[in-house]
Amino acid sequence: MTTLSYVGIIFAAISVFSHWWLNRKSVLINWPIVGMIPQLGRNVPRVYDFVTDILEKAKRTYLFKGPWFSGMDFLITSDPKNVDYIFNKNFANYQKGPMFKEILDPLGDGILVSDSEHWRFLRKKIHSLINQDLRYDVAVERIMYGKMLKRLYQVLDDASEFGSEVDLQDVVQRLTFDGICLLLLGYDPNCLAVGFPHNALEKAFHEMEQAVHFRHVVPTRYWKLQRWLQIGEEKKMRKSRDLFQIFVMDCIARKREEVISRRRSQNQTEDNFDMLTAFLEEEDSMVITKSNKFLRDMTFNLMAAGRDTISGAMIWLLWAIASHPSVEKKILDEMNSSYKETKYGVAFTFAELNNLSYFHAVVCESLRLYPPIPFLPLSAIQPDILPSGHAVGKDMKVISSVYTMGRMEELWGKDYLEFKPERWISDKGSIKHVPSYQFPAFSAGLRSCVGKKSALQQVKAVASFIIWNFSIRVVQNHIASPSNSAVLFMKNGLKVSVSKRNAYKPIIT
Repeated sequence: MTTLSYVGIIFAAISVFSHWWLNRKSVLINWPIVGMIPQLGRNVPRVYDFVTDILEKAKRTYLFKGPWFSGMDFLITSDPKNVDYIFNKNFANYQKGPMFKEILDPLGDGILVSDSEHWRFLRKKIHSLINQDLRYDVAVERIMYGKMLKRLYQVLDDASEFGSEVDLQDVVQRLTFDGICLLLLGYDPNCLAVGFPHNALEKAFHEMEQAVHFRHVVPTRYWKLQRWLQIGEEKKMRKSRDLFQIFVMDCIARKREEVISRRRSQNQTEDNFDMLTAFLEEEDSMVITKSNKFLRDMTFNLMAAGRDTISGAMIWLLWAIASHPSVEKKILDEMNSSYKETKYGVAFTFAELNNLSYFHAVVCESLRLYPPIPFLPLSAIQPDILPSGHAVGKDMKVISSVYTMGRMEELWGKDYLEFKPERWISDKGSIKHVPSYQFPAFSAGLRSCVGKKSALQQVKAVASFIIWNFSIRVVQNHIASPSNSAVLFMKNGLKVSVSKRNAYKPIIT
């Protein structure tokens, strides 16, 4: 090796050391060429807590620098003033953006990836159906209770009888997949059953979600290369998307025929309600709302929004209750005192659950610490200055860390890491109101989830049914840790043992 080569190596080493020395007191070191990727890469397994640590040191807002020329720079914040500004006060300047839409291209032009006027149009259409059509509420309750009484009870009763461990996360994911397919398409895939049968549709949906998350965490050029070569996650994405799209398009064709047939016979029944049929029956002069593409995109988006977010919320709630026996006892006491005639093996109605204040506080506390969507990303249309004083460049991604906001002492007190439902209950016994820009578990401001009410009802219905009828105990040495995914699931599932609270057993049909 020549002297010149040695000099080059020594110079490079000195440069790297000097850079480290000058930045040693920074929250993260911005290395030449690779940016802050090394530290982020080392902390991927605990990315939510890692981001929380960074934001705490950086006074709630931090500029992350990616590799040079990678376009991976972004601003991340947990400052409520910034969140309020982004989602409310300067809402028009922040949108999902073309990069986000490209990553989520399986969702087409649906509400989860749309912006501006098209987003407003879709939100209005979905809002009118979810919050103004009484048939929707009736259908949700009918579907959920049908699944709980006929399938969920059977699965947990079987586990109790044979003393077998069960992955409760798998159970609730199967339950919500069946439920959302029935609600959207009027089709029951029957994923939830004793023996946990394999279902190609559920697997395809899961693989699409995994591929989308993969796109979020690797450089754009890398996943695009995989897509071009049709290898790895992108190959799985294509196969799964094709399978699921064929299924949805078949459902659309079948529903069109059913709607025509019912119009001819004038036979309308509430039991046949599903959202796809409701869109087809709607008297709308706009061709777009009747097109197969619109209906397909609507289905994909509502399934993504309504399946995993609900099951994610359910699983952390059930874990929190099982891990805090005193909380579980208070919930059961509240149920007993309110509904002394309620038998085991039956479910509380939505109306009955609305009167359980302590139970609602438990749900809120679980959502605070374990929000289904831990990060909310948007992009700036034009340069801006946030209330925190941080500059936002044109097209820069701005991420609100919902997970971190649930772990801020200034918002929740010194006991912010403690699971304490009482923090949600006022002196008068009612639930305290916390604005969405401080508690964005269902997004915030103008982008708040239109299905929030329905989602809460479903989470409470399933959780109350399980804990009322069964004692759930987490298997010894099982570690419940967040998965590194777009939706906050558990990395290793939730392994539990199950025992019945009462010998009463409903009739299974």
